Amino acid sequence: MPVIRKLLILPPILVGVAVLAYFISQRQAPETKPPDERARHVRVIEAPKVAIVPRVLGYGTVSPEKIWNAAAQVSGEVVYVHEDFKKGAILPADTEILRISPADYELAIAQAEANIRSSSAKLKELEVSEQNTQLALKIEKRGLELREKELARKQELLVSGTVAQSAVDQEMRDTLTQRQKVQDLENSLRLIPTQEAVETEQKAVFEAQLEAAKLDLARTSIKVPFAARIAEASVEISQFVQVGQTIAVADSVKVAEIEAQVPISRFRGLVGAIDKQGMPVGITPETLSRLVATLGFKVAVRLRTGDQSIEWNGRFARVSDTVDPNTRTLGIIAAVDDAYSQAVPGVRPPLTKGMFVEVELSARPTEPRVIVPRSALHTGRLYVAGADDRLEIRPVETGLVQGAFVEITAGLKAGERVVVSDLSPAIAGMLLRNTIDARVAAQLLKDAAGEVPLK
Repeated sequence: MPVIRKLLILPPILVGVAVLAYFISQRQAPETKPPDERARHVRVIEAPKVAIVPRVLGYGTVSPEKIWNAAAQVSGEVVYVHEDFKKGAILPADTEILRISPADYELAIAQAEANIRSSSAKLKELEVSEQNTQLALKIEKRGLELREKELARKQELLVSGTVAQSAVDQEMRDTLTQRQKVQDLENSLRLIPTQEAVETEQKAVFEAQLEAAKLDLARTSIKVPFAARIAEASVEISQFVQVGQTIAVADSVKVAEIEAQVPISRFRGLVGAIDKQGMPVGITPETLSRLVATLGFKVAVRLRTGDQSIEWNGRFARVSDTVDPNTRTLGIIAAVDDAYSQAVPGVRPPLTKGMFVEVELSARPTEPRVIVPRSALHTGRLYVAGADDRLEIRPVETGLVQGAFVEITAGLKAGERVVVSDLSPAIAGMLLRNTIDARVAAQLLKDAAGEVPLK
């Protein structure tokens, strides 16, 4: 009985299988359709061809153009110190900051003047003596003439036997005596010019001593040579100072200089982007000014404090004499005129020594060139939306790389559509749905024109 019951289950199962097989055999196959090609949405810009303002960025520390290290040129006791002669004070040009006792140097002047007066009196005495000697010589010469005539007369009388030999001998002795007087006077006259020359030189020595004493007296008063900020004040009143002792250090407030370190490759790229027509060959003092004028450098100096940026207009001064061997950077020295007079309390601080600032060096605009955003460049290739809106992965050659853009020298024409959005994966020939990114295009033009600070 149990076996028969189990066999009774089979007919319903077989009927169900048969019905299922029937319906499967009667079902129609699903209609197949070719897969649809989906376009990838991308943002593009039309590659512009515009003039580029070549720029480079560097950083450096502010220092004054002039630093005055004041050392005492005379010794003595300090008898006066300016009330504002203190570290940090700003003093106008020609302000007397310190005075050394002038007593010793006033005495030296008085002594030198007395010596000069003495020499002048001696010269006058020699002049009078020369005049007197000339008069005396004239008289003695006349007396010599008379003696010589008398001697000649007596010699004639001796021949005729009228006078004795002793009388002739006596006249000879008198004549010789007169000649000796004339000779002495002539010798005296010959010595007077030499004496005058010696006294004149002595007077010149005294005059030089007078000038030296006057110079020392002037050096007792120490003044700042230009408008300056005191960086060091090391002398107090009643202190004795020695020659050569440093008494003050002051920094010029007229011009501030910054030696900004710029990568050599960036600076070379900036100069390489400039039109070389009319540029002098070789660097000499005569050609340097022409070179700077040809390059047409402009300078902007910025101080960044938090989210604020304070900017000064500067000028290109010169290039440093050395290259940093560690960082391979070149020192570009920029100058800012009226570094303190441009200050506005609470708004714009003065450019003071030690500030770390950013220096942007720019040249004249170049001829129009094709540029694209740097972010659009993928290992030397650009993603370009072709005429049929299909992706072209195009190798290109680059030139100047600056800020957020790069110059394309070959492989892309102006006006072609460059993909500026992320596209991954990027497959050549894939269909694109393009949207012009006006913001990126506008930013690119501002960057090329130098209207956007470099980063």
